[in-house]
Amino acid sequence: MSQRGDQPAEPVTAVTPRPVGRALLTQSWRDVTFLHWPVAPAAVAPLLPDGVRPDVHEGTAHVGLVPFRMHGLGFGRGPGLPYLGSFPETNVRVYGVDRRGRRGVVFLTLECARLLPVLGARAVLRLPYRWASMRRRAGRERDLLWTSARIGPRGRGRPATRIRVRVGERIAEPTALEHFLTARWGLHTAWYGGRTVYLPNAHGIWPLHRAELLECEEDLVAACGLPAPEGAPVSVLYAPRVDVRFGPPPAGGR
Repeated sequence: MSQRGDQPAEPVTAVTPRPVGRALLTQSWRDVTFLHWPVAPAAVAPLLPDGVRPDVHEGTAHVGLVPFRMHGLGFGRGPGLPYLGSFPETNVRVYGVDRRGRRGVVFLTLECARLLPVLGARAVLRLPYRWASMRRRAGRERDLLWTSARIGPRGRGRPATRIRVRVGERIAEPTALEHFLTARWGLHTAWYGGRTVYLPNAHGIWPLHRAELLECEEDLVAACGLPAPEGAPVSVLYAPRVDVRFGPPPAGGR
């Protein structure tokens, strides 16, 4: 729910409204596969950081299940880290608007196949990274298979996913919903001391493709505290690559 004095949500734009000058992190996202389902804003609201309200499209919030390959993760303008900077990842994400009206991603989990980046991101950026066993397999007819299983103590349920898609043609002009779900130029995260910070990012226009969902088995969304998705996703998209720069939090943290 918005509070008195909150600014309205900024427009959805295909390129960032906040260019990143000094880069905090650089990385490339490859084979990005977007699955999205509708979810009630009231279910999303309790999972958001302080000062962030659900972002909605035509009154509906959405949850995304997004596997992709992280490549060349590095600090500042330096080269990407060898080995540790490239790994498959699957995240569960929802969308929020902060009190300044900035739209952004809120990650509920980021399942990652490298333990050291998991530990570093949790400690430094306060992001909910978790160690998982992940694989990506490319098949015939532009099929992609993603599998993930969280690594944790024996005897406890370990959330897992199995997603197979077939990549289709490039989209000439994304719909309003497709722009809303992908054109996100920052993330909101709970910081030390209970503060909420916004980390801006910048990259080129998403080279989005249609995709067909061939298989989806997952219990990761429910493990994050949301209702398990019902039925087919309302949006299935694919992007081969974007090169991304994250900037530091704005002065004042918010």
